[in-house]
Amino acid sequence: MEPFLRGCITTLERGAPSLHVVLGNETCDLDSMVSAIAFAYFLSKTAVDQKAAFVPVLNIPRSEFPLRGECTFLLQQNSLSEDLLVFRDEIDLHGLHRDGRLVLTLVDHNVLPRGDSALEDLVMEVVDHRRLERPLTPGLAVTTEPVGSCATLVTERIILKAPDILDRQLADVLRSTILLDCINMAPEAGKVTPKDTEYVTTLESRFTDLLPRAVVFDSLQRAKFDVSGLTIEQMLRKDLKVLSGGDILLAISAVYLRLEELLARPGLKAGFEEFCRARGYSVLVVMTITFEQKSEPFRQLAVYSPHCNLRESVSRALEESETPLLQLTPLDSPDSEIVAYHQGNGQASRKKVLPVIVDFLKAQEAGRSDPAVVCWGWGTVSRVPRGQGEEEGEDVEETACDEEVYLPPTPMNSLVEGCPLDGGLPKLLQEAILERFDKMAVEGPVVDPSNH
Repeated sequence: MEPFLRGCITTLERGAPSLHVVLGNETCDLDSMVSAIAFAYFLSKTAVDQKAAFVPVLNIPRSEFPLRGECTFLLQQNSLSEDLLVFRDEIDLHGLHRDGRLVLTLVDHNVLPRGDSALEDLVMEVVDHRRLERPLTPGLAVTTEPVGSCATLVTERIILKAPDILDRQLADVLRSTILLDCINMAPEAGKVTPKDTEYVTTLESRFTDLLPRAVVFDSLQRAKFDVSGLTIEQMLRKDLKVLSGGDILLAISAVYLRLEELLARPGLKAGFEEFCRARGYSVLVVMTITFEQKSEPFRQLAVYSPHCNLRESVSRALEESETPLLQLTPLDSPDSEIVAYHQGNGQASRKKVLPVIVDFLKAQEAGRSDPAVVCWGWGTVSRVPRGQGEEEGEDVEETACDEEVYLPPTPMNSLVEGCPLDGGLPKLLQEAILERFDKMAVEGPVVDPSNH
C-alpha cells in the first residue's frame, strides 16, 4: 500500500482535477482509519472510471493522531509512515466542493456531521456497520450490516471483487482491526458475528504466517491504553469531558496511569496550569484508572485549581458524596494547588462521578435567571435545564452527561457499570466495555455548540 499512499500525497501536491475522497468518521479509531485506507486502495485498483484520484482521509487534525495509540502502533508494525496519511486539516473538502472537484465515500459512518452537511450531496457510496440513518437516493451505493467491524465489510468486498490485491500487509491491518473491534473474537464480549469470524479465518488461511490472534489483540490493546509517550496536555485531552455551570468551566479527564506516576511527572503543575489557562477551565479533575488482578479497576482522583475556594469546594463535594460513596483517602501531593486521593470504591466510574459534579455546579449556579448545566466534549454540547431530568423521573447522569450518548469523538471512553458485558471474560472486560461505548459514541446525536 505504500506506493498507493505516496501517490495520494503527490496527487494532492499537484492538484488533481477531481478527487474521490474515502472519509472515515470523526472518532478516527483503528476501524475508521484502516477502513478508509483499505477501501480507497481497493477503489483505486478496481474502479472503472479512473478520472478521479482516490484518496483516504483521516477525519481528525494531524495533531490529534498521537492520541490514537493503537493506530500509530499498527502502522509501525507494518512499516507504514504517518507521513503517508492525509488528515482532515490538510485537505479543504469544502473548497474542493465549491470547485466541483470532489466526490465522497463514507466508511465506518453513514451521515456527515452538521458542519459537513453541505457535502451530503457528494456522497456516492457508504460502507458501514451501523444502522443506516441517511435516506436512500438514486445512484447511492450502500453496504450496511451489523457486523463487529467495518473492516469486515471492506475485507469482504476485497476478497469477493479483487482478491489479487490482497497481500500480507493489507491482510494484517484488516485482520488486526477486526480482532481489536471484536474483542479477539470472544463470543462472551457480544460483538463478534459469523461474518467477522468468516473473514478473519479467510485471511488467516491465505497468510498462514500471521501472528497468533492473542498476540495481536494484546499488543493493540496495550498500545491503545499506553500514555507513556504522551505529553501532559495530550494525556488530559485523550479522554476529556467538560462541564459548565454559571461562570465555572470544569474539565474531567480519564488517564490510564497510576496517579503516583502522573504526579511524579516533571512539570506537572505547569502542565495542568497551561492546559486550564489555554481553554479557560477553572477546575481540572483527573480520574486515573489502572487494572489490578482479575481486571478490577483501580481508581484515583486529583483536583487542580489555582483558585483556593473553588478547589476546596470541588474536593469537599467529592469527599462528601454518598451516591456514589467514593471512599476517598488523601494522598501526598507535590503542590498545594493539587489535591490527590485514593478512591476506595473502584466501581465508581467517571460516569458515576459526573452527577456529583453536575449537582455541585447547579448549587454554584443557584439564582441565575436561566439555570442550566452544559456538558460537552470536543464539539458535542448538551444544555439541560435544571430539574428536567428529575421532573421526568430520569437519572441526572443519563440526561445531562451520559457517556453512552454525548461522548466526544475520542478513541476510547471510561468504564461504566451495568454494561451487558459485565458477565464476559474477566480478562477482556476492560476492552469490551470501552469498545462498546466507542461505537455508541459515534452513533449518538451531535448537537451543534453554535446553537447555544
